[in-house]
Amino acid sequence: MNLKLKNVRLSFPHLFETHAFQEGDKGKYSAVFLLDKTEHSDLIEQIEESMQELLREAYPKGIPKGFKLCLREGSEKPDTDGYGDDVMFISASSDKRPPVVDTDPAIPMSADDPRFFAGCYVNASIRLWVQDNKWGKRVNAALRAVQYHADGEPFGEKPADPESEFGDETPKKGKSKSML
Repeated sequence: MNLKLKNVRLSFPHLFETHAFQEGDKGKYSAVFLLDKTEHSDLIEQIEESMQELLREAYPKGIPKGFKLCLREGSEKPDTDGYGDDVMFISASSDKRPPVVDTDPAIPMSADDPRFFAGCYVNASIRLWVQDNKWGKRVNAALRAVQYHADGEPFGEKPADPESEFGDETPKKGKSKSML
């Protein structure tokens, strides 16, 4: 079941190179999308209904207990980098590199584009699917495509400003000291 996530915040983007979650695992392309509970309430409801529909189709005689879902409460993570009580998040991954495009979907984006970072806003296409095997029972999200939407406040620690870090350490002309 394909869904579009519109104007959501991007977190933990691994869209241009694979990332292994545990040592020894085969890496995947992945991202986490943050959905504001107020702004995205209709989308959250659509995702929840879609997951239940998939489970009913897979288990017409009754949904077994113990299924984990790819849509989760933001309060499960520390209240930093966009997470917290006011958001939900959905993790998506793919073995194949998803198309990553600019606001014009005909323009592909590259990993070195400075507008594409954790904290920016994107549109994403995902496909929900049911997993029931030796690795567990889950409703997962497959990552299909990502489109840049808008800038946002970057997540994570800001880069150090060399002038404020070392401004008082600047040697006066002719008085530099070298370290041995």
